[in-house]
Amino acid sequence: MTQTPQPVEVRKVPIKSVADASGLAELIDKGIIEADRVIAVIGKTEGNGGVNDYTRIIADRAFREVLVEKGTRPMDEVKQIPIVWSGGTDGVISPHATVFATVDPSTVDEASKSEPRLTAGFAMSDVLLPEDIGRVAMVEKVAAAVKVAMERAGITDPADVHYVQTKTPLLTIHTIRDAKSRGKTVWTEHTHESMDLSNGCTALGIAVALGEIEMPTDEDVMKNLDLYSSVASCSSGVELDQAQVVVVGNATGHGGRYRIGHSVMRDALDADGIWDAIRDAGLELPERPHWSDIKGRLVNVFLKCETSDDGMVRGRRNAMLDDSDVHWHRQIKSAVGGVTAAVTGDPAVFVSVSAAHQGPAGGGPVAAIVDLGEGEPTGYQAPPPPAA
Repeated sequence: MTQTPQPVEVRKVPIKSVADASGLAELIDKGIIEADRVIAVIGKTEGNGGVNDYTRIIADRAFREVLVEKGTRPMDEVKQIPIVWSGGTDGVISPHATVFATVDPSTVDEASKSEPRLTAGFAMSDVLLPEDIGRVAMVEKVAAAVKVAMERAGITDPADVHYVQTKTPLLTIHTIRDAKSRGKTVWTEHTHESMDLSNGCTALGIAVALGEIEMPTDEDVMKNLDLYSSVASCSSGVELDQAQVVVVGNATGHGGRYRIGHSVMRDALDADGIWDAIRDAGLELPERPHWSDIKGRLVNVFLKCETSDDGMVRGRRNAMLDDSDVHWHRQIKSAVGGVTAAVTGDPAVFVSVSAAHQGPAGGGPVAAIVDLGEGEPTGYQAPPPPAA
């Protein structure tokens, strides 16, 4: 049975060092959110974004320790909260976290209850075995978890889902060896490649759950890139063996300040795709907007990006896929991060790489959360650039 959603408060906080969770603590101390009402955290850490990016584990521990210290839930319960970290703040991307917490329904503006407002739900999939990764078994397990998260968010229509953030396991030498010891095979024995694989297969599970595609075959995974989700944002790492799923969308009746929308970037330079997501969330903008038009109404944007397989952007070739010194993951993340920060005026944007089956090939999905509430906006208001 679909649950009745609660109003949600969403705030973005900076991460001042790799183990810093002071932004979360400050939100709680100021009474903006309650520790026991935090339902999800999605953030960027400053590591290498690879298999051995342990900054994700450090940040995860720091944020969970604050929730235990400031709340009443024991660590065993806090460990069940989905906290999704994407490693790698290449270029101008700034480390940060976006915190989602429910609020007392009696505190929200009554008028907002008649309009679609942000809601979120989360779920954990069944355990993903190493031999599942990259195969239909993983698609099925992820799809089932997405449906549970939708239900918990109070969403019945998949069209009201605008962002699905996941964290899934990738393959390591240890898990590959485990599969082999049980007579199983794995999709790849290249651990770094398994990051792309886990993300892409997860996105197919999201697309199936939301009715964007039919159930794919094993042969479609990482091959048929015409199959994709427009709302999937998938990350993977070594810190879990299940899919953590956070579904964010809009529903009517619970109210609140925030609304979410989405669009897609068609290529790495498609700034209009970012603006389209912000408009879809409900923010009114001029025909050719500028970051100064946002005026603190944008909480955050969440993007996935991918290098085009043909090594081209708008008819011009690039060398990202041929570069043996700096992996293309870091190059495309930096490029799209720069484009995104130029749109929003804020370098603290969630830009994550490895976007197979997430948006069109060479592009990626974009979700935007905006503040439509009365009074002072809660988003970041960037200072102007230095004077000439």
